[in-house]
Amino acid sequence: MNALTTSTIKPMKGSKQTSKRVGRGNSSGKGTYAARGMKGQRSRSGGKGGLKLLGFKQSLQKVPKLRGFKSLEPKKETVTLYELERAFKDGENVNPTVLKKRGIIGKPRNGVKIVATGEINKKLSIKNCVASKKAVELIEKAGGTFTF
Repeated sequence: MNALTTSTIKPMKGSKQTSKRVGRGNSSGKGTYAARGMKGQRSRSGGKGGLKLLGFKQSLQKVPKLRGFKSLEPKKETVTLYELERAFKDGENVNPTVLKKRGIIGKPRNGVKIVATGEINKKLSIKNCVASKKAVELIEKAGGTFTF
């Protein structure tokens, strides 16, 4: 029995195919056109590379890549406690229309969310806004009120 060594290992029968030797004259057995067909870019030397990718590139340009996903919940305008502290005086009312007039937000189409970034020391009464738990805590700790 023969021992298997790297010098005796051969590929399975039929797994390797000899490559088609193209463009080696009539005596190669491939005939006049050397198995390339008649005329055209692909029949000439160096004419195969770019042509294969041509249709693929055009399809990439036409169809936009879709990445990620689009949330079904509309995005709210965000306002920080720091902005509220800076823009309002003690005891004022805060709602989306007032925030729009002061230029803190754009159009409040989908509502306003108050985020706990910064600190607040003024008593503000906030209405018709959504807020994070931490923001509500800090507003009420400063003596303000928050109603949804």
